[in-house]
Amino acid sequence: MYQLMKRFLFRLDPEAAHEQVTGALRFASRAPGGKQVLQLMYGYHDKRLETRLWGTRFPNPVGLAAGFDKNAEVYHALAALGFGFVEVGTITPVAQQGNERPRLFRLIEDEAVINRMGFNNLGADHAAQNLSRYAAANVPIGINIGKNKHTPNEEAARDYETCLDTLYPYGHYFVVNVSSPNTPNLRDLQQTESLRKLLEAIKIKKDEWVQRGEPSKPILLKVAPDMTDEQMRDVIQVALDVGLDGIVATNTTLSREGLRDAETSRQAGGLSGRPLTARSTEWIREIRQEVGDKLPIIGVGGIFDGDDAYAKIRAGADLVQVYTGMIYQGPGIVQAINKRLIQLLERDGFSSVEQAVGADAR
Repeated sequence: MYQLMKRFLFRLDPEAAHEQVTGALRFASRAPGGKQVLQLMYGYHDKRLETRLWGTRFPNPVGLAAGFDKNAEVYHALAALGFGFVEVGTITPVAQQGNERPRLFRLIEDEAVINRMGFNNLGADHAAQNLSRYAAANVPIGINIGKNKHTPNEEAARDYETCLDTLYPYGHYFVVNVSSPNTPNLRDLQQTESLRKLLEAIKIKKDEWVQRGEPSKPILLKVAPDMTDEQMRDVIQVALDVGLDGIVATNTTLSREGLRDAETSRQAGGLSGRPLTARSTEWIREIRQEVGDKLPIIGVGGIFDGDDAYAKIRAGADLVQVYTGMIYQGPGIVQAINKRLIQLLERDGFSSVEQAVGADAR
């Protein structure tokens, strides 16, 4: 079915196709029995896939990465597609249009996408209204937060604090996004001292909620794949020093190495999809070796099937996320990955997916 839909969708501008898909999911989530139909079609459950992190149960390790549901509008329908968790955003304090269109490009030969969206979203207050029913999704919801384009870096902490303050009641975990290549100078916040000050400010804001009696919720850092080994070690050390709760590895890349689509590859923006598969897996392995068991890792980048997901899990990822893979493979990707994971766990003698985490990094 998706292959027929894909022929239609791939004739559209990529962003227009995305809007068509989110519109269909919005309809499904509101139609009587719509979510139940999606669950019957795409759901898959096996207790061996369950993961517990931060006191939260994830029914399976396959989540949806940030960028698809920017305004937290269709996460109920996405959860019904079988995802073990859904990450919404990136959300900024104030609504912004993002960069000018066109800003999303397919590289079909490479099974990749280039985007320079620029954190287009309707703002934290709008997302908070949409997230008021987040518990009904029945899977953990992550919230990815960023700064507005025109906020100078020296005032960036205020934007992240505002997002956390507005959205804290609604997320199971939060991701600090300082690694998108599409907001000017954002990646400068990954520099050691800037990052330390930012993360310390965010932790203080979280502690204020805890002191008011709210549960402590994990704060994760999403890192770029384009840093040197030394830069990555510095970033990870800051995360450990500040007491963060996890790492998301990795964001999109600025590299264009090895691409077949010479024309489209000249577009500015972050590259995701198949070309990032090996690079992100290697970063996960290096981060796992660096942090040991001190920090959970969410692995993302170029996951198209169960073997890709399993490689990241064995490299050290506790959970994984897909996005570009779903564009090319369709909504059945989650079920297919989970079924394949069970086969691979049985092959290697693991009784649960948690046992496989970091098997290749030890």
